[in-house]
Amino acid sequence: MMKTQEINVKETAIRTMKIGDIDYICITDIAKQKNRLEPNAVVGNWMRNRNTIEYLGLWEYLNNPSFNPIEFEGFKHQAGLNAFTLSPSRWIDATNAIGLISKSGRYGGTFAQRDIAFKFANWVSVEFELYLIKEFQRLKEEEQKALGWSAKRELSKINYHIHTDAIRSNLIPDEIDTYHSSIIYAEEADVLNVALFGITAKEWREANPNKKGNMRDYATINQLICLSNMENLNAVFINEGIPQRERLLKLNKIAIQQMTILEEVGNRKLLK
Repeated sequence: MMKTQEINVKETAIRTMKIGDIDYICITDIAKQKNRLEPNAVVGNWMRNRNTIEYLGLWEYLNNPSFNPIEFEGFKHQAGLNAFTLSPSRWIDATNAIGLISKSGRYGGTFAQRDIAFKFANWVSVEFELYLIKEFQRLKEEEQKALGWSAKRELSKINYHIHTDAIRSNLIPDEIDTYHSSIIYAEEADVLNVALFGITAKEWREANPNKKGNMRDYATINQLICLSNMENLNAVFINEGIPQRERLLKLNKIAIQQMTILEEVGNRKLLK
């Protein structure tokens, strides 16, 4: 699966993409820093360099079991000669390389695995390389935050089923119809909403008419962690036969305590 994104480095848009576990950065975009009109010529000049060929070959040796070393040796011996030229597509086709990807078309270009891209950026401009690394790291940090949020959201959904099973087993009479059972489910969901967020789902929708989804879709990672814990605890309280009002008060105290701890832990990490 390929995922594409874009970062801005010194007012230059740099495309990135991820294929499997490998991050790629468009070196054609990076080359515009040196020659905005003919970036492909910049990439071509870089690939004529013997040091470049040796670096690309070593990267493939270390990361690509299907790499063709015989063709690589031929390119290495020719590198640096006046008549030697090498395009990314020729390198890829001849050596079965995976460190470079050549995409054709209006929005195409040459993409390089991030270490190779940083090497190219260094050749173009040391200053630009440092800005590129910094911006790329920021992108990766944002991805990790989003991944963490998604994982916590999925955990919350799993615990939601534990919660609803406890409601179904203990609070819904056998003969009740679907409509009235849904009311009971909603009421119990609001026990958690009020305990953690301080408002019911209906009150949130009325206060946020332009937002899609529900309040849990806008929760922070810490709130989702706390919500996950509370769903399990409320399921236990329901199984123990504790009345709803008493459960609400207990869960509210637990939510305040857990959120305080989670925020303190987060602040300590920020200070390190």
